[in-house]
Amino acid sequence: MTADAPSAEAVKAAAPAVRGPRARTTTHYLRYGAGKVGGAAVSLLAVLVTGFFLFRLIPGDPVKTMTGGRPISAEQLAAYRKEFGLDLPLWQQFTDYCGKALTGDLGTSYQFRAPVVDKISEALPNTLLLTGTAFVLYTLLGIVLGTRSAWRHGGLGDRLNTGLALTLYSVPSFWLGLLLIIVFSVGVGPIPGLFPTGGMESGGEEGFAYVLDVAHHLILPVVTLLAVEYGQTLLVARSALLDEMGSDYLTTARAKGLRDDLVRRRHAVPNALLPTVTLVFVNLGRTVAGVILVETVFSWPGLGGLFYQALSVPDLPLVQGLFLFFAAAVIVMNTLADLVYPLLDPRVGR
Repeated sequence: MTADAPSAEAVKAAAPAVRGPRARTTTHYLRYGAGKVGGAAVSLLAVLVTGFFLFRLIPGDPVKTMTGGRPISAEQLAAYRKEFGLDLPLWQQFTDYCGKALTGDLGTSYQFRAPVVDKISEALPNTLLLTGTAFVLYTLLGIVLGTRSAWRHGGLGDRLNTGLALTLYSVPSFWLGLLLIIVFSVGVGPIPGLFPTGGMESGGEEGFAYVLDVAHHLILPVVTLLAVEYGQTLLVARSALLDEMGSDYLTTARAKGLRDDLVRRRHAVPNALLPTVTLVFVNLGRTVAGVILVETVFSWPGLGGLFYQALSVPDLPLVQGLFLFFAAAVIVMNTLADLVYPLLDPRVGR
């Protein structure tokens, strides 16, 4: 061994210094993630409290509504109120509700006489089919059109894409859904009624014929969600790419002789997708929560239609359970976006 060679002790002493930056990064991320998860837990608790008191402001007596206006004695009314716990003081109803909700028990539906969790589980696959299909389509469409518009910003295609996206994004989803039903389900002038006016299936179909029947019913509600939602993704993707287009690394890529299409796909778009990734998570939770109007208009048997049914009674346990589920979907997806973003951009969370 030469005099200049480091000893084994010196190498061991230097090792922690090499691992230090990575350890600090992991610690920062864990602290950042713990803060976001803690914030999400507080938000869910606030939703739990708000949902309980908010829906008790709805006018109407759930017990009288469930009787359908039939004559009923005071003793029967009292028995129903006791069965559903409506005879208890408000503070006791609130503590019982919170205690059960924290254990996953959202109560029993007044009108269906079934656990709220079971009703949500029955309707959730139908909502996921509708929202999942629309989500994939409008996300892809928004990213593709947004990046192309930004790359050729100022041109005719950019102006048309941006103008149409802004117009459709401002259109109420229920109004667009009704318009599509009038034009393509009922038929207007030479346009025949091509699609069902509502529902998820015609009935009596099996196997592949059933799949085609469901897909036929799915087209108009998916088109409604696609038209209303793709504009936001387009605008965010376009704005993010415009911010990247003046960067030095793109100039260097062009100077190396790379084709313009390769510069866009391999260099500009991947870096510009960071804000869009966040929006994707947010939209996923928001779409599940915001599909109520579309499902109601098209009589789609999902969570949105179930919420409308429960609200008309009012079926308080079912309304509260669905409200908590919708809010939790948004909160969880927002939290996931916050947790994923530092992995894509290490500058976040430091």
